[in-house]
Amino acid sequence: MGPEDIDAIAEKTDFSGVVRIDRGGRVEFARAYGLAHRAYRIPNTLDTRFGMASGSKGFTALAVLSLIEGGALKLDTTARSLLGRDLPQIADDVTVEHLLTHTSGIGDYLDEEADTAIIDYVIGAAHELTSTEAFLPLLDGHATKFAPGERFGYCNGGFVVLALLAERACGIGYHDLVRQRVLLPAGMTSTEFLRSDELPADAAVGYLPLDGVDRSNVFHLPVLASGDGGIHTTAEDVSAFWRAFFAGDIVDRVDEVVRPRRDVPEESMRYGLGFWLHESTDTVFLIGYDAGVSFKSAHDPRTGTTRTVISNTTPGAWPIADALMP
Repeated sequence: MGPEDIDAIAEKTDFSGVVRIDRGGRVEFARAYGLAHRAYRIPNTLDTRFGMASGSKGFTALAVLSLIEGGALKLDTTARSLLGRDLPQIADDVTVEHLLTHTSGIGDYLDEEADTAIIDYVIGAAHELTSTEAFLPLLDGHATKFAPGERFGYCNGGFVVLALLAERACGIGYHDLVRQRVLLPAGMTSTEFLRSDELPADAAVGYLPLDGVDRSNVFHLPVLASGDGGIHTTAEDVSAFWRAFFAGDIVDRVDEVVRPRRDVPEESMRYGLGFWLHESTDTVFLIGYDAGVSFKSAHDPRTGTTRTVISNTTPGAWPIADALMP
């Protein structure tokens, strides 16, 4: 697919965001489309920062895995050993590995297995969600869906629980932990946890269709992201992340992170530890989809090729991503 083909899809779908393709450390294509702020007609640029929704679950996983390498946690550490009396409906035998692989079976505050449209999700008291501990009331009260290890069941809340466990295991706040253990070693200088109610000038506002008009996603997401996603990044930083990750700059055992742990046939994918995997090749994915955000990045470690599509609309990234990626 050539640049003119990408441009054609972008024009046909009214794409708003950035597309970037790297191969072997060389940028082959990088282009921005659409508006970062529609009211003020501010265009997206290659340096615009976008929310990446669940794409940053991989960062949570790596922060947790770095603690495992340092001895503060183990894959078989039970959630209960650190939760104490909090979240009593989480089964006593749920482990860190179950949470990392979406096989914990715990009930989810944002249940993607329910028949609910993405625009229907509205987080109550979103302005109060500025820390991992603040998520405890949202995480509580959800009945177990299945026994730990029984099957794959994508669980947003499980990754917030992972963030909580990481904080309690090492005494460092989740946001600082990700900065220290993932962003800094990866050289991701433009990636940050941004409050949705005070976005800087270089960050794109997320838009979603509501009542026939496009509105901001500010009431649909936590004001500050936690373990299940929502960090803001640039396409360039995503490329830097993949290079650092596969170079072993973030965790040592990259092979264990991307080793398939579960087949997910309904998605034509497999899953490792916090990362989606192609069903038959070595390609690794970070994928995020939320109200006013859509993100997909694929990295082929054999060729060093990274393809990233990131958008500030729902689900704006998919037409181009589907055409570009395996």
